[in-house]
This record gives sequence, C-alpha cells and structure tokens, in this order.
Amino acid sequence: MTSFVSTLASAGTKMESTLDVSFAEWAMLGGLVVVMLVVDLLLFGRGKRELRLRESVVWSIAWLLLALGFGVVMLVWQGSTAGSEYFAGYLLERSLSLDNIFVFAVLFGYFAVPLAVQPRVLAWGIMLALVLRLVFILIGAALLDSFHFTFYLFGALLLYTAWKLGTHSGGEMDPEHNTALKIVRKRVPMTKEYHGPALTVKQGGRRIATPLIAVFVVVATTDIIFAIDSIPAIFAITTEPFIVFAANAFAMLGLRALYFALVGLMDRFVYLSQGLSLVLAFIGVKMLLIDVWHPPIWVSLVVIVVVLTATAVLSVKRPPKAAT
Repeated sequence: MTSFVSTLASAGTKMESTLDVSFAEWAMLGGLVVVMLVVDLLLFGRGKRELRLRESVVWSIAWLLLALGFGVVMLVWQGSTAGSEYFAGYLLERSLSLDNIFVFAVLFGYFAVPLAVQPRVLAWGIMLALVLRLVFILIGAALLDSFHFTFYLFGALLLYTAWKLGTHSGGEMDPEHNTALKIVRKRVPMTKEYHGPALTVKQGGRRIATPLIAVFVVVATTDIIFAIDSIPAIFAITTEPFIVFAANAFAMLGLRALYFALVGLMDRFVYLSQGLSLVLAFIGVKMLLIDVWHPPIWVSLVVIVVVLTATAVLSVKRPPKAAT
C-alpha cells in the first residue's frame, strides 16, 4: 500500500488516507461479506412466498445499521479520515444502488417475473455484482497506481454517466436492445412460462430453458454496466481498495430487502436520476481537477447529502399524478 500511495504522491496527487491493511484483515472482511450473504439468502425471503412489506422494511433497517456500525469500526480502527471516506463512499454507492433498483423493477416488469421468484434473482444478481465490483476495484486501483492519467479518464466517464442519467427517463430502459439477450433467445430453446425458480425443465425428453435464464442474462449484463459506472465514482472519494470494496459490499448487501420495501414507491422518486446526475458530475469534475483541487472529504459528503436530500424532498412534494 505504501508504494501505491507514493506513486500517486509523486504524480502530484494528494493522499489523505493511507491504510495498512493486512491479508488477514482483508480475509476477515471477505468472511464477513460471505456470512452476510448467507444470512440474506437463508433468513430473508426464504421459501417460495411473496415478501411482506414489514419484513422488507425491518431487514432494510437492519442492513443499514450494520453498514453504519462498520463505519464506526473504521473510525475507531483507522481514524477519522478513513471513517469519513467509508461513510461518503457508502452513501454514494447506496444512492447509486437506488437507480439500480429502478432498473431491476423495469426488468422484472418486462419479463413478468413472479414475486416469489424475484428474491432469488436479486440474490444472484447481487452476488455477481459483488464479484464484478471486486474485480473492477482491483483493476481500477492498479490503473491508478500505474497511470496517473486514469484519473482523467475516470472523470470523463463520470461526466458522461452524469449526462446519461440527467437526460434519460425510466421508460428508456428496454431489455429488447440487450445484445446478450438477443443471442440467448436465438440459440437457446425456451419455455413460454416460468416453472418456479427452475432455470431449466424437461419437456419431450429434452432439457429446455425457462425465461428465468433470459432474466439472469440481462441482470448479469446490467451488473457489468453498473460496476463500470459506480467504481470510478468512489475512487474520486478514496483510492484505498479496502474502503472502496467495503463501501460497495455494504451498499449492495440488503439491496433485496430495500427493493421490496421501495417497489411500491418507485413512481414517487421522480428526480432521483437528476440528483444522482449532479452528484456524479461533481465527482467527475473533482477527478478532472485532482492535480489542482484537493477538497477535504467532508465537502464530498456534504454535497452528496444535500443533493440527495433535496432530490427526495422535491420528489415527495411533486403531485403523484404529475409524476406518472
């Protein structure tokens, strides 16, 4: 980690947080994430039933408290700077995950995925997202370590993502345009109806895929897009891979519960994309000016909180009929 910091410093980048994290501590974080995934899979939404709103809200609060508790651990263990970077990164990634939830809702509606099956699809999607984020984090950290201009590339990518979010509407998400889905439909025989959580069924003496295969393909490809968009954003807050992965992991865990808690209220978050667009634009500019502008971490935290709070307030105040 010392060489990583010195490389950035020599390139003119000011680093405020330098963590000394051992392999054992990385293993502990990984083990904690695995345990939480198992708990999420085995305790939340177990069985073949639709999830109740109260159950989803309780689990969402539990996951939030767990994430905040880890932030307190970071404050005590690594100091205020590392703790602040974790909280800012977690808030950013959690906010971006809200937009992901909207996309999942569109996908489930498009494919008419039964409510009882949706938790399993979300679980596999979240596990894949965590793996992809870890891969992109390691790649991103290596690029930033070796090539300083990567900061500018990430900044430009964030500005482009901000523009896309600020100018799109929820209806523009069309799975029909997904290339991977087109390939699957063309080459894989598929039933017209779902068969519970089964990916394949035996019909006429041969194994045939169910529509759930197509759903998983689209979820996987959107996970890749989400990872490409979100990882550069948090690198503008901290370049410590441990904090980046921890913030991403805790932001993704509990996403299933949050989905079912918010699924009935999604039409009220009419300004979410615009709010996230402003946040990403700010972070993109921050990355592009990294050699001349080094605001303290609390500035990023305040910007994220203020913009998202204003987004929520404006969305709530807008009449429901006008939001449709």
